[in-house]
Amino acid sequence: MKPLPVYQGSDLYSMHLHSILMVGLERRSLVTVLLAICLIAIFTGSSAADRIAQNFTERDRVFIIGYMDDARVLQTQKGYSGLKMVMGTSGSGIATRTVESEIYADSNMEEGSMIVDSDYSYRPYTPPLAITQSDLKNALCAKNYNVGSSFSESYSNIKDLVKDTRIYQDDNTSIYDINSEVQGVARIGSRVQKNAKTVPSYIMSGTYIGYMDISVEMQVGNMSILNLPCP
Repeated sequence: MKPLPVYQGSDLYSMHLHSILMVGLERRSLVTVLLAICLIAIFTGSSAADRIAQNFTERDRVFIIGYMDDARVLQTQKGYSGLKMVMGTSGSGIATRTVESEIYADSNMEEGSMIVDSDYSYRPYTPPLAITQSDLKNALCAKNYNVGSSFSESYSNIKDLVKDTRIYQDDNTSIYDINSEVQGVARIGSRVQKNAKTVPSYIMSGTYIGYMDISVEMQVGNMSILNLPCP
């Protein structure tokens, strides 16, 4: 009969330690696999969400006696896909124009709308000499990199300017509320683009010369309902 092997205390300790290490490695491998699966799921979900156009809602009203040149583009996807809306206005005279527009997109749907209420009366416009000689200027630019929004307003050759600008930005929302009455030159611009993987869902730029009353209310972010007070 073959004798049973005799283990010294150090040998038994080594075998026990080897078993513990093997079990620990197996558990560590299992945790690593589960963690990798969770990270893949998280990155896949966030990657899909990062490719959806950013939501926004705007209400833009302009009354002007002079010259105006503005344009806006709304879209949800690149190229010949998704929703596209383009609007432009240019000319001299007396104009009253209100634009209400929105883009809403999620993983299940894309929705966009634009409502324009306008009245244009053509009259050739020549800026008064007093305006062209003014050196008064005023400018503001606000950006929210977490949401992907920017808004700018600038005024030059100012004869008269009364403005009330209110801006709120956090990690999820940007709110821009601009009211200006000016005689001079005004430039208003805004851009909404969630990140480099998405198209700009909104681009607007406008130049206005003469006497004007401008009101812009805009909200960008996860909520698509404008919650600013009516003027």
